[in-house]
Amino acid sequence: MKLISFEYQNRTGAGALIDNRVIDTALDPTLPGDMIGLLSAGRPALQRLQQLADEGVAGIPLDAVRLLAPVPRPGKYLAVGLNYADHIAETGLERPEFPTFFNKQTTCVTGPGMPVHRPRVSEKLDYEGELAIIIGRRCRHVPADKAADVIAGYTIANDVSVRDWQIKAPTWTLGKSFDTHGPLGPWIVTADALDPHNLELKTWVNDELRQHTNTRHLIFDCYQLVATLSTVCTLEPGDIIATGTSSGVGVAMKPRGYMKPGDRVRVEIEGIGELCNPIIEEPDTACY
Repeated sequence: MKLISFEYQNRTGAGALIDNRVIDTALDPTLPGDMIGLLSAGRPALQRLQQLADEGVAGIPLDAVRLLAPVPRPGKYLAVGLNYADHIAETGLERPEFPTFFNKQTTCVTGPGMPVHRPRVSEKLDYEGELAIIIGRRCRHVPADKAADVIAGYTIANDVSVRDWQIKAPTWTLGKSFDTHGPLGPWIVTADALDPHNLELKTWVNDELRQHTNTRHLIFDCYQLVATLSTVCTLEPGDIIATGTSSGVGVAMKPRGYMKPGDRVRVEIEGIGELCNPIIEEPDTACY
């Protein structure tokens, strides 16, 4: 099943995309109206959406809604660096013995089709196509062999990075958290529908293929990442874990392949779909 957040007739909603119809949770007043609520409600809520579709409710045509990030404001957006051997090789860094985690501030999250800003303070704007985990249950101390039970599903992430700001602080968080630098989408594919460890992943800038890998090459797989993070902190429904990127990032190209206004970046993951975003100059929207 594909789960979506959307905007329709001046309201936001959540639901499932079934046979190209949006089955809106608003069709049943017992269902939550937002994605975190829907994930928290668990399997019974998803079964109810499927039942509504099977009963023949009209739903909303997909082309009548504007897709939002599947989780528009997650409680936590965690990410891992250096999780593909070929990316480690192109950076010249050593293979880590433990996952290299960092935070992206949740205000960076944006949806499919929405513009990514090249910030006024830097031209070193880079892409990182990644598989992202969506947590479905509040959990702590989850062993790796049970981690699949707490994952609601998977989506596509572009871990947009401002490279010079990334190295200003050893946590990397500043360069990873600019507004609009967390595109997610276009939907969540529920965990029962795919194998997260055998998915082709490709990233294009305009028509140029920059990244091509398969998630079987992850150094620390999805379940190991969940186990490690849940050892430290409680994971909650809607939390995002971006699993890392492969080789082919712009900073490693000669000359550098940074994104610029007018470019369009597209990340495609087998079994999920594609996430496309245009690049624009950061608007002058100062807020004091």
